[in-house]
Amino acid sequence: MSLHTEARSTASEFASTALASPFDAAFDAVFRTGAAAAPSSPRLGEAVVRLRPKYADGVLEARVRWSLHGRDDVPLVIVQGGISADRRVAAHGDDAGWWDDIVGDGAAIDLRRWHVLSIDWLARSDLGDALAVASDDQADAIAAVLDALGIRRAHAFVGASYGAMVALAFATRHAQRVDRLVAIAGAHRAHPLSIAVRNIQREVVRFAARHGDVGAGLDLARRLAMTTYRGEREFAERCAGAPRHVDGRFRFAEEDWLGAAGARFAQRFDADRFLALSESIDLHAVAPERVRVPTTLVGIASDRVVPLADLCELQRRCGTAATLHVIDSRYGHDAFLKESASIGGLLRETLVDP
Repeated sequence: MSLHTEARSTASEFASTALASPFDAAFDAVFRTGAAAAPSSPRLGEAVVRLRPKYADGVLEARVRWSLHGRDDVPLVIVQGGISADRRVAAHGDDAGWWDDIVGDGAAIDLRRWHVLSIDWLARSDLGDALAVASDDQADAIAAVLDALGIRRAHAFVGASYGAMVALAFATRHAQRVDRLVAIAGAHRAHPLSIAVRNIQREVVRFAARHGDVGAGLDLARRLAMTTYRGEREFAERCAGAPRHVDGRFRFAEEDWLGAAGARFAQRFDADRFLALSESIDLHAVAPERVRVPTTLVGIASDRVVPLADLCELQRRCGTAATLHVIDSRYGHDAFLKESASIGGLLRETLVDP
């Protein structure tokens, strides 16, 4: 279990007015329904919280970086994405958010109606001598940030990919803190075939690191990941061009696309963080029977990372009412990033006013 006592927060970049308010006043500010208030700028901060990590002995302090987007007089929605996502879920000024098509003024998660909390994922280095970081640890960290901000309960937890796994962990560990759950392209466990592919990705990164070129390892690991993240239809449409003979060998259309994706990833992602979060996906395990928060599951017909069969099992075994929506998309697992109309429509229906 997590320990939330003695949680303390320090602002970084923007101060949170909720931190300066007594507990009940902060709760009232988040859930008050009165005259409309102007949307506020994102508030970014850090909370130093006490956790009991799953793969460590005892209690330790961890620093969790959080963001709050939208007005503070409307209900709160927790939003978390894949391992590449960070707390900047929505755009601010010239800085893009990772889910701008879904979170923003007038979007499916409308910042005029919902207040959005997101955190940066914890890595193993954030948890002292822990052997690994668990999805349970991420869920406990989010609950601890709610405590630090003086927020008793969220209207919903919307998670996609790894975020869906953490949302399910949150529902089993902190059911009293959230009214409903939306899990997109994430299940109660990682599929064995997906674990096998991620194991190869991690070995590629470790091999490259041992030979002094960790960037090349991250590049290749991402290229391999893209072959599972995207669907067969997109590959067929994108890569229909004939091979070209360049520098003494044939170069295939797939190489340019995958190479660009790999290069972008290597430039912005830290190897230790990638290894820790990739492993965390594979260690994830939640008993569906313990999920007792009303749940909406969203699966992608072409998803090869999270097969529909796993989501069907999760729905069947879920400890409460659970609905499963299936989206047909050319984008495979990455449909949660690409199919903003379909995903947005489902979220508008699900996130009804309390």
